[in-house]
Amino acid sequence: MCRWLAYSGSPVCLEDLLYKPQNSLVVQSKHSRMGAETTNGDGFGVGWYGRHTVPGIFRSTEPAWNDRNLRELSSQALSGRVFAHIRASTGSPVQQSNCHPFRRGEWLWMHNGLIRDFHLVKRDLVLEIDPELYPEIEGSTDSEVFFYLALSYGLAADPPAAVARAVGHIEETGRRHGVEHPIQMTVATTDGVTTWAFRYSSEGQSRSLFHSTDISTLREQYPDYPLLHGLSDDTRLVVSEPLGDLHGAWREVPESTCLTVRGGQMDIADFTPKAPRAAA
Repeated sequence: MCRWLAYSGSPVCLEDLLYKPQNSLVVQSKHSRMGAETTNGDGFGVGWYGRHTVPGIFRSTEPAWNDRNLRELSSQALSGRVFAHIRASTGSPVQQSNCHPFRRGEWLWMHNGLIRDFHLVKRDLVLEIDPELYPEIEGSTDSEVFFYLALSYGLAADPPAAVARAVGHIEETGRRHGVEHPIQMTVATTDGVTTWAFRYSSEGQSRSLFHSTDISTLREQYPDYPLLHGLSDDTRLVVSEPLGDLHGAWREVPESTCLTVRGGQMDIADFTPKAPRAAA
């Protein structure tokens, strides 16, 4: 599958997230501890917010550990909201348009998991996408179709409801085609102000997902740990797997959960898919 991180808080250099932690995302690209695959070398992507409402993105088909441009960029770019993703393809081609995060306007989206038997259900899923949005799909992944389903169901107005409707439609369509467990997902999306993260799977055995604990508490607990003193109290991270072994720094996100991060506020709510027609 894949590994990803979503950061918000005081502006940090991208290399502080991607390279410096003990179990950084670049380390995970070769030696993931908790992923379905140890190696995630089918490309990567970084999205970050700077001077403009629309985020910048940098995506490459190179393995993250081998891309000199990523190291160069990450040593200079500074941002208070960052999405980063390393990819292990579940079958779609290794090409830039299939690398996460995906972007539309101010929105970013990234996904770890898969829509099972995508080749069987793709046509039915794509027909549900808003005709005005469909021409903007650039790649061939199930993850991008998932994103555009959520956009079609009102992601900009109510992200949890839109994702619930998209997952409900995917499950309904998959089961109609005889797929027992249609979706496996951890998803993150943001509009540049708030981040929403979801952990769910049809079989109830979802890929790993964690969030950071309160930075101010960790700062008191580890006064000699320098990285913590450079971060604001509202700093939050949501990650596929912990970036280090600091005791008490990470908590697992429960199954079937939606996590909302806005500033220093983090809210956890149950996540339940909804059939689109019933939700409408």
